[in-house]
Amino acid sequence: MAARSRNPRTPAHPGSKKAAQRGPAPSRATARDWVSAARLRTLPLAVTPVLIGTGAAHVIDPAWHWVRALACLAVAVFLQIGVNYSNDYSDGIRGTDDFRVGPARLTGAGKATPRTVLVVALAFCALAGLVGLGLIIVTAQWWMLIVGAACIVAAWFYTGGKRPYGYYGLGEVFVFVFFGLVATVGTTWMQVLAAPQEAWFGGIAAGLLACAVLTANNIRDIDQDRKAGKRTLSVLIGKRGSQVLFTAFVLVAFAIAAWFAFFYPIAWLTMLALLGAVPAIVIVWMSKQPRELIVALSVTSFTSLGYGALLMWAFVG
Repeated sequence: MAARSRNPRTPAHPGSKKAAQRGPAPSRATARDWVSAARLRTLPLAVTPVLIGTGAAHVIDPAWHWVRALACLAVAVFLQIGVNYSNDYSDGIRGTDDFRVGPARLTGAGKATPRTVLVVALAFCALAGLVGLGLIIVTAQWWMLIVGAACIVAAWFYTGGKRPYGYYGLGEVFVFVFFGLVATVGTTWMQVLAAPQEAWFGGIAAGLLACAVLTANNIRDIDQDRKAGKRTLSVLIGKRGSQVLFTAFVLVAFAIAAWFAFFYPIAWLTMLALLGAVPAIVIVWMSKQPRELIVALSVTSFTSLGYGALLMWAFVG
């Protein structure tokens, strides 16, 4: 899509004339468009910390807490979808998606009005909040309200607000904290009211793999983000630095699995997930076209899912 004449850093109000020109009637968006905008390829990143956290909970208490585990999963998935729609809305009204290489988004492509996309994003965040509130009531862990609120605020300000942290090289930091440590340790805590080292180190691994996915996405968009004034970490350190960072994220995560294997021998099976990780690393280093990074992003995301499932098996077995 060609660049617009207006400053891409300046957001247009959903009700303004420019926003109206950017977003025609929402009837143009099909069900397939909405599913695509949910970015299903990123959902494994929401599942991985719940798997690892549930496995860590089993180390403390061999009894299964399926209802709480599924509730944690619902919170993670709803919040991930909410983040994806929120990004669609915020990047769309800022004009960032005018330079987009990946799949077209609802707002930027004018398939739905910005207001409609925003409402859907808020609805999924609200669903995550309601399920989380139910967990808090059952466990009486009222202090977790602060954690839940922080998760929703972080989801919005990734690309939303006047100074979104995702536009200033801090995306990986927040992804590591919230999609790694908070999601994993929080899952364990809500099931057994404890936070063993398995949850902390597993959360570090989950966070690193989530950061790897984000880095692959940002390498793809370096040139486009630079034009749009979006200063991601990849824009700041360049393609080569980002390739090194991606590789480090993945390899350190597997080094943690190898360390776990000395205590939980089944964890060696986690190395099977390298069957996806190694090709992803090769693609990141050898890619010539930005669109090739979409494959690396998807492969890394599903590598994370396999990693989480096998590490959970190690803790349970």
